[in-house]
Amino acid sequence: MFTGLVTDKGEIRSVKPRADNLHRITIFCRYPRAEIAQGASISCSGVCLTVVDTGEEDGRVWFAVDAADETLRVTTAGRWRHGTAVNLERSLKLGDELGGHLVAGHVDGVASVVARDDMTDMARFSLHPPAALARFIAPKGSVALDGVSLTVNVVEGDTFSVLIIPHTLQVTTLSALAVGDDVNLEIDTMARYAARLMDTK
Repeated sequence: MFTGLVTDKGEIRSVKPRADNLHRITIFCRYPRAEIAQGASISCSGVCLTVVDTGEEDGRVWFAVDAADETLRVTTAGRWRHGTAVNLERSLKLGDELGGHLVAGHVDGVASVVARDDMTDMARFSLHPPAALARFIAPKGSVALDGVSLTVNVVEGDTFSVLIIPHTLQVTTLSALAVGDDVNLEIDTMARYAARLMDTK
């Protein structure tokens, strides 16, 4: 589990196909290598991936993960290339502060940016989610976009908007988003279960 509070902005080092429909992805990060355990879970722009190797190159630490074809197909990970920036968050430990909301790292779909309104040090994004996920998104509810915990401001028709504060723009990849870009979307777990309970009544 994660909180949606990004702790590092990483950079894709390489993406290489492997056997069994897997791709080995290596990511530069600023985490101390000694603190990255093999088998650990790291949220990479909202996608929970398992560390399979670590190393250093030219003084930079990297970790490696394996992603299946299905993961690359249903998330933006299939578009990652050398140099792509990704939001990183290591998994929660018991006793950690829950500053965002509970995020599983299981991407539900890809949302598209349909509008960007830049203000003084802030930005408002309007996004179009997949139709099947729209009913789970409510004003003042939570969503995770590329692994970032955000509060939904407004829902209008088939779009919703979020306001990005200066700190979040500074420490995440969201500052680079433009109209037409896609982001990994994870809906709030509470909304998912509430909808399921309504369906089974």
